[in-house]
Amino acid sequence: MAKSSADDEELRRACEAAIEGTKQKIVMSIRVVKGRGIWGKSGKLGRGHMAKPRVLAISTKSKGQRTKAFLRVLKYSTGGVLEPAKLYKLKHLSKVEVVTNDPSGCTFMLGFDNLRSQSVAPPQWTMRNIDDRNRLLLCILNICKDILGRLPKVVGIDVVEMALWAKENTPTITKPSNLQDGPVAATVPEGDLKVTVEKELVSQAEEEDMEALLGTYVMGIGEAEAFSERLKRELQALEAANVHAILENEPLIDEVLQGLEVATNCVEDMDEWLGIFNVKLRHMREDIESIETRNNKLEMQSVNNKALIEELDKLLERLRVPSEYAACLTGGSFDEARMLQNIEACEWLTGALHGLEVPNLDSSYANMRAVKEKRAELEKLKTTFVRRASEFLKNYFVSLVDFMITDKSYFSQRGQLKRPDHSDLRYKCRTYARLLQHLKNLDKNCLGQLRKAYCSSLNLLLRREAREFANELRASTKASRNPTVWLEASMGSSQSVNNADTSTVSEAYAKMLTIFIPLLVDESSFFAHFMCFEVPALVPPGGVGSNNKAESNDDDMGIMDIDDNDSKTGKNSTELVALNESLQELLEGIQEDFHSVVDWAYKIDPLRCISMHGTTERYISGQKADAAGFVRILLDDLESRISSQFSRFVEEACHQIERNERNVRQVGVLSYIPRFATLATRMEQYIQGQSRDLVDQAYTKFVTIMFVTLEKIAAQDPKYADILLLENYAAFQNSLYDLANVVPTLAKFYHQASENYELACTRHISMIIYYQFERLFQFARRIEDLMYTITPEEIPFQLGLSKVDLRKVVKSSLSGVDKSISAMYKKLQKNLTSEELLPSLWDKCKKEFLDKYESFAQLVAKVYPTETIPSVAEMRELLASM
Repeated sequence: MAKSSADDEELRRACEAAIEGTKQKIVMSIRVVKGRGIWGKSGKLGRGHMAKPRVLAISTKSKGQRTKAFLRVLKYSTGGVLEPAKLYKLKHLSKVEVVTNDPSGCTFMLGFDNLRSQSVAPPQWTMRNIDDRNRLLLCILNICKDILGRLPKVVGIDVVEMALWAKENTPTITKPSNLQDGPVAATVPEGDLKVTVEKELVSQAEEEDMEALLGTYVMGIGEAEAFSERLKRELQALEAANVHAILENEPLIDEVLQGLEVATNCVEDMDEWLGIFNVKLRHMREDIESIETRNNKLEMQSVNNKALIEELDKLLERLRVPSEYAACLTGGSFDEARMLQNIEACEWLTGALHGLEVPNLDSSYANMRAVKEKRAELEKLKTTFVRRASEFLKNYFVSLVDFMITDKSYFSQRGQLKRPDHSDLRYKCRTYARLLQHLKNLDKNCLGQLRKAYCSSLNLLLRREAREFANELRASTKASRNPTVWLEASMGSSQSVNNADTSTVSEAYAKMLTIFIPLLVDESSFFAHFMCFEVPALVPPGGVGSNNKAESNDDDMGIMDIDDNDSKTGKNSTELVALNESLQELLEGIQEDFHSVVDWAYKIDPLRCISMHGTTERYISGQKADAAGFVRILLDDLESRISSQFSRFVEEACHQIERNERNVRQVGVLSYIPRFATLATRMEQYIQGQSRDLVDQAYTKFVTIMFVTLEKIAAQDPKYADILLLENYAAFQNSLYDLANVVPTLAKFYHQASENYELACTRHISMIIYYQFERLFQFARRIEDLMYTITPEEIPFQLGLSKVDLRKVVKSSLSGVDKSISAMYKKLQKNLTSEELLPSLWDKCKKEFLDKYESFAQLVAKVYPTETIPSVAEMRELLASM
């Protein structure tokens, strides 16, 4: 017999290596082929069920006195190494079935009672031969019997045959005990051979009983013909006995048949009666069903009629116009005492109209004649009420404003400035705020005429208030008029008149803005709310318009809570455009009174435009609300007006500077230089907020014209041009030193004047030096020119540059050098009108002379090394002593 894989030691070691670390001991391992099938059916191979090589290993694990048995399935990895695939506990083994459709009998299945799904086809295990199958199954059965104390169900195999096979295949091996005595045959127990078929499934006594039983059975049926004859005789005897019994019982059978016939007749009668009853019951059932059907229809009709009546009642209630509302809408009064009834009537009318629209009314009712007639009636009521209310409000606005205009106590009077107070006006208008909101909901087009009527009426009041306030403001402000001529050459000593205090002018303008800008913003806000514009809040938190908190709170009329969809929906550009157009009608013309105050302030003191510009800028920065557009336009217009007036002053001052050019020869510091310093000091005092740019632009224009004019005047007399320039640039620096430290624009021109001053000084000092020492420094210049073309050693041999010529030049120029220097000082002093500049100029002159002389001495030492001239140190001592 071929060697079984159960005896393969290498396979056993590979299995032990695969389960290393589990503390389990391999009892048996054997190679099998895995297939797939179901209980009781052939295991046909198909897609996904190809035969796969596997190894089945039976292992045990001891834990104290208990021993557990396992069936392990191992598969081959890609490298041919065994690795665990599945693990079954033998205590759950419930069935062992040999597949009957396998003629070889080598295929079997193992059933476990703990599998999750018994519908899944269990694997089929195919062995190489019957011996390998019996080895494995006997090992499994023996372990179940010894360790678990029970046997699984065995199907398709005879246990007795397996026991006989086990007895026949108990292997014996020859174990060499002594080489001299020869081999001795010995039966090796199962543990030594490591096979699992040695233990018998039944005991010896059980086997003997079974053999005795089988022997008895064979002896009973050994003579087949005799046994057959005996069976035939017994069968004939039984049949004869049965016929005899039947014949003896014939009277009894007749009685039974008669009873059956009577019973049959009764049953037939009963069946006939039941049929009659069944027909009657069927007719009765049909009648009951008909009655129930009619009853159900009547009940349904009753319910529908009731629902219809309720729906018609609701519709009639919608279509009914209460008499008190009809009377109020068509002919009621609009007095303040009756406004509550008017508002209730409007609310009812709005609700009734909405209730007859398709979204709120069933579409099946919309085309009913009664609904159409009622809708037309409500539209007529709406048109009548809107027309009456619009006419009343137009007349009411006109009468309200006319009453205020005729009462002079509302306006400023001589000796008394009156702050405009519109609280009473707004209180009276607020009475009709909710009426306006309802008018908008009923007919948006009616608001256009009402807005125009309100704007035209209130515009008259606002312009009258602004005109009276501005007139009284100018009349009550006491201020000395300052001339607009600041930089004119012919002013002479009239400079002191510019020192008059004109602060009251700026205060008057600021008061005008303080009173009227918040008023106009509040009016814009009230108008937007009162006339139901869908725009954001007009007065920003903390803005200029929030000065009067009481009025702001009063303007919150609570009209926006009527229809939440009409408010807080964000910025509506169309509404905003309409609002700004209405605000322009409301406030048109009021800017003229602001312009008159600006022009009046300019005539008194043009420099007050600076402070007025800053005040205006502050109010502009406070107007952030989009809906206060006209107020912002008014402020921008005021700013432009102020800038225009100030530009006019700047232009006139520039013309005054340019007129200095037409005068006769001018000496010393020009008059507009110190006057500009005074003017700049005054302008700095007036700067507020954002007016810095305005002043810096004026500085730039002033100083540019001043410097250009100064250069033109100096060019008219070239002989004294440098003296005029350096004196005026020095005066410009001295007069603006303090301001240049704090004003960047003036600092820029200060540095420009400083550079021009240095250039003028250099030119003037060079002219004085050359006037006294012309031969000496011309000789030095000729030497410098020749040094570019020839060597220093060749220069003494040039015509006019010999050593003799050098001695003549030195003798003529330096023989009375102290007198020449004194003459140079006198010439410098002679034409200078600003004595304070003389020390600094003389120091510059001495330094320049020493630099030139030192350069001359270096040339002489290089070209005429043997000649001697006065040293630089001697010349420095001479200059220091003078």
